Amino acid sequence: MAQKAATEAEVDLELVEQAHQARDKILKEVRKVIIGQQDLVDKVLVALFAGGHVLLVGVPGLAKTLLVSTLAKTLAMSFKRIQFTPDMMPSDITGTEVLEENHATGRKEFVFVLGPVFANLILADEINRTPPKTQAALLEAMQEKHVTAGKKTYLLEEPFMVMATQNPIEQEGTYPLPEAQLDRFMFNLWVDYPDDADLKQIVRTTTAGGFETPGAVLDGPAVLNLRQAVRMIPISDHVLDYIVRLVTATHTKKPKIPEVCRKYLDWGCGPRAGQYLSLGAKSRALLRGNLQATVEDVRFVAHAVLRHRIVTNFTAVADGIDADGIVARLLEEIPESAS
Repeated sequence: MAQKAATEAEVDLELVEQAHQARDKILKEVRKVIIGQQDLVDKVLVALFAGGHVLLVGVPGLAKTLLVSTLAKTLAMSFKRIQFTPDMMPSDITGTEVLEENHATGRKEFVFVLGPVFANLILADEINRTPPKTQAALLEAMQEKHVTAGKKTYLLEEPFMVMATQNPIEQEGTYPLPEAQLDRFMFNLWVDYPDDADLKQIVRTTTAGGFETPGAVLDGPAVLNLRQAVRMIPISDHVLDYIVRLVTATHTKKPKIPEVCRKYLDWGCGPRAGQYLSLGAKSRALLRGNLQATVEDVRFVAHAVLRHRIVTNFTAVADGIDADGIVARLLEEIPESAS
């Protein structure tokens, strides 16, 4: 039994080292194309190995689409890009049944033609430009990991991850995702402008000889293996208690919550927020080569997990307080220890 326990510990350490090396290799390949945005890339990798989906929000021209397509090149997995438009139907994403002649029998029969959602990594470009019915078809596939057509169910191949983009400044002709559907995304990541040094490098590189081509680092089975390793990373009661305090601090009907939440929130976070804080912390710990998730890991993913799971009220709008400001206050006010 002691020998078996020692072997399992060695396997754990090996997986942790593999994950840490994989992160470094992927970052090296991504940096051939993506300049700056280190925090953003780190969080995308955390979501990838945690098995969650990501919503990237930012104005046009900030390389949201380029980031996803570059990441796809570092992974030896199938990749599809779906450019959403107002006239798209659910079948344009999931697939449809077509009538074909069976050459063996000479009879006509329905055959299901797989849609672009049947890939390992999906880029859902400008997801808010398509009607709710089509959005729901994608979000159902994200949650259930299968597509139902007629009387048959077709499983999506694992690993499966959706990275959606959204432009926050154009509202005409768009269909904003409701809170219940936003909750399907593990992370909501804001893509910010590059700093002066990065912008200078972007202009120099893109107007000269162009970028290098990133190479593949991991395949699908390797990603699945590391996702299992994320689940094996331990998280102490001390860290879990901190997660619970962060989440329940947003519950406006509880008697003892921070004043900023009582004053500015209509609705708080559900249980999925706690699950993703834990998974995100475990994934970050694994990618950094650590054997245990810490409070620091939770704080690293807190904005990405919580910002789209709290609903501010009119008082917050009047006072110029947004969701990120409330999360920042929570991280300041919620103690790491209950005592």
